[in-house]
Amino acid sequence: MRKFLSGLLGGITPAARFRHACRLLEHEGRSAQGFALLGRLARGGMVVAQYQVARAYLDGSGVPRSPLEGVRWMHRAACAGHVEACFSLALMLLVDPPGHGGDHRGADGLLPMALPEGIDRWPDPEAATGWARQAAQAGLADAQALYGYLLATGPESVRDPQAARMWCERAARAGCPQGDLGLAVTHFSASDQLPGTDPDAVAALIRAADSGLPTAQYMLGLLHERGWGLSLDRTQAEQWYARAAVQGVRPAQARYGALLLEDTGSRPRNAMTAETWLRRAALAGDREAAALLGDLHARGEAALPGDHEAMIWYRRAAEQDHAVACRMLALLYMHGRGAAADPDQARHWLARAAELGDVAAMTDLAASLVAQGQEMHSVTGLPLPDFMSAAQAGDPVAAFNLAVCLHDGVGGVTDPVQAASWMERAAHAGVVNAEYWYGRMLLDGDGVAADAVHARLWLERAAEHGLAEACVAAAQLRLEGRGGPRDHAGALALYHRAARSGRADAMFSLGAMYGGGHDLPPDRAQALHWFTQGAEGGNALSQLMLGRYLARGLAGSVDRVRARYWLEQAAAGGVRAARDELDHMTRTDEHAPT
Repeated sequence: MRKFLSGLLGGITPAARFRHACRLLEHEGRSAQGFALLGRLARGGMVVAQYQVARAYLDGSGVPRSPLEGVRWMHRAACAGHVEACFSLALMLLVDPPGHGGDHRGADGLLPMALPEGIDRWPDPEAATGWARQAAQAGLADAQALYGYLLATGPESVRDPQAARMWCERAARAGCPQGDLGLAVTHFSASDQLPGTDPDAVAALIRAADSGLPTAQYMLGLLHERGWGLSLDRTQAEQWYARAAVQGVRPAQARYGALLLEDTGSRPRNAMTAETWLRRAALAGDREAAALLGDLHARGEAALPGDHEAMIWYRRAAEQDHAVACRMLALLYMHGRGAAADPDQARHWLARAAELGDVAAMTDLAASLVAQGQEMHSVTGLPLPDFMSAAQAGDPVAAFNLAVCLHDGVGGVTDPVQAASWMERAAHAGVVNAEYWYGRMLLDGDGVAADAVHARLWLERAAEHGLAEACVAAAQLRLEGRGGPRDHAGALALYHRAARSGRADAMFSLGAMYGGGHDLPPDRAQALHWFTQGAEGGNALSQLMLGRYLARGLAGSVDRVRARYWLEQAAAGGVRAARDELDHMTRTDEHAPT
């Protein structure tokens, strides 16, 4: 009886209610109940519950996702001294605020943006440094590494190289790979020495790279490629770039793609794989990758070569002041490749390339001006290209570029309705990217009335031309039955086409479809294959599913070592369920008979 009463009394303590709420939150069918209980505890002042409420809002667990509410509760928990909340808030304050940077998921997209009380501006690296310091002083190794990094590379008002090294060393001694990376960055950011000249920094960087940190892997590849502090070894550089690339490091993707275009003694040139990685980097904003993609299309070496595609990629690079891309774009305009011949545009981009120091462009520009009997003049202060006249004259590529400019506000004018109108013209003229964009506009009601039926038609037309992004979007519509009948077999075929183009998200979708629950016979072996492909391509959800398959033997034998590796990769990519799987594996291993 005493044990029963003791258990009953223990079950109603706040700590017991908190544990019960956390268990409910993790239960798929009772997460809302768990969140409600956590909310009552948080409003009652339980700091650890406030932190869990913040995470629930940020993850959309048990409650509709709301980054703004998540930040508000995280700030409240941090102000109460919760160490992990202090660290999390520091990380948040270093990136775009909620609702910006392409993150519009959740109810916040319907509400006016307002910073939580106590936060004056965002991002705020100085405030982030203060929160990181609080967590670092409390002994959190990850926070010590972040604090050291900010002291080394943050705003001038917080920099302290000596203290940076001390905090990074403390984190490294605690076994935190980010501490080793911080040590390397601290050394390399010093203005009085060249990268790689400090053997301690190189050793720290190697430890961080071996621990799986993608930034360290990219930096190590750079040292090998340049011969800074390590042997000049392009094979080693390529291997390190590849490891960082699959984890989403943009410059590593660009450098890996560039090296794959070289014919080395150890392997032949691989233009197709190079194009995949260059495309990922270029779409993320890397100008060198965009210029190389332009070269592949212009030379006819891309998977689907075309001058209009060359022009699109050259323009991406040129608009980021890539001198050679400016000259190549001018040559396309000069010869009417990918667009109608346009001497004014050709001269504009030659002038920009010359201004950026391209010697060949200076020669071509001089010849162009002399041919028209004009004197050499200053080429500074030229306006952005005006696509309107060419678009009105019927040039479909100019219509597409005009639509993009009007949609994104390039040149200072944003007009979604006009953007949709010009995009439709370019789509009807057969510009593949315009077909995809116009389909997305119709799907989202962006500048035009939402129309899922016609959106599906345009997206499938772009998919037929091989555009991987269109294949993924069209497959999702077939899967959901939007804009037409459900067609799981057709979706499967589209995902296969996108996967062949290197889309890791399509590989994940293939794994999910073969795994069961769709209008297709399950094939666990195929599911394992595609989850493996997606995981190696850097898709975090594929890494989670591959870890689960290997841990549970869902498609064959159990391999807990590889399962743990891929779950760790998924957890590093922000998939919370992967951390839960790892914790479950750890508990299982601890209680396993020896």
